[in-house]
Amino acid sequence: MYPKKVAQDTAKILQSYLTYQAVRTIIEQLSETNPTQAIWLSQYSSTNKIQDGEAYLDGLMSENKELVLRIMTVREHLAEQVLEFLPEMVKTGISQANIEHRRHLLERLTQTQTESSSVQPESRLEEPETPPD
Repeated sequence: MYPKKVAQDTAKILQSYLTYQAVRTIIEQLSETNPTQAIWLSQYSSTNKIQDGEAYLDGLMSENKELVLRIMTVREHLAEQVLEFLPEMVKTGISQANIEHRRHLLERLTQTQTESSSVQPESRLEEPETPPD
């Protein structure tokens, strides 16, 4: 296992997700203050790969530098608010989910064992027949 590589990949995904959240926040704000620009940004975001936050920002840079600066500012603000809680939340979430999955697995295993034991024929004690003399 390569924990440093996993951490790097996770950080990149989180960074892109925060970019996505920043764009959503800005579209919401713009829909109240500048609906035309909100529609434009929404359409731009639906046709460009926002899954890669950095590539998305690079592409948007040639279209609208002001929006890029705004997205970067909001993204940074979101990161400051979220990242300090994230490690504990992820650990707790995984732990609780694992407990729940193990409980379901145990329930399934015990149901399967109960069903298979009820399918087996009942053993009856009978006296053996005595052969005729």
